[in-house]
Amino acid sequence: MTEASAQVVEKIDIHEIIKMIPHRYPFLLVDRIVDVIPGESGVGIKNVTYNEPFFPGHFPGRPVMPGVLIVEAMAQTAGALVLKALGSAAHGVLVYFMVIENARFRKPVEPGDRLELHVVKTRHRGKVWKFDGVAKVDGAVVAEASFSAMIDDAKE
Repeated sequence: MTEASAQVVEKIDIHEIIKMIPHRYPFLLVDRIVDVIPGESGVGIKNVTYNEPFFPGHFPGRPVMPGVLIVEAMAQTAGALVLKALGSAAHGVLVYFMVIENARFRKPVEPGDRLELHVVKTRHRGKVWKFDGVAKVDGAVVAEASFSAMIDDAKE
């Protein structure tokens, strides 16, 4: 790892995230990324509110964030880290899910929770990046997964 790649960026705010990834409401699932080491790791933050569009149907009377959306939030965090690492070379590319492995869901995520999405790159070869992700609430693991993504040119 070079000295430049080891430089920690304090955070990636919502304005920069919106410039990096194409997701928008109701599917933008990361509000901020902190403790960033470009191309290596970071912690996405999702402030879960009762106003999330999935809560009325999942589940009425006992709102729980769907596990697949927790994994998606990890992937969005990883995607932003990839694009941050690519810098100007990221212009006109998208990051696509390829594989989700070993997904485990440990505890429910509810309105009022602050979801921390810890992602670490485990491999990068060509256009393919692999990450391990661990989602936490108040320090407790709520979900984990390994996943791969591919960068490709955006089709217009």
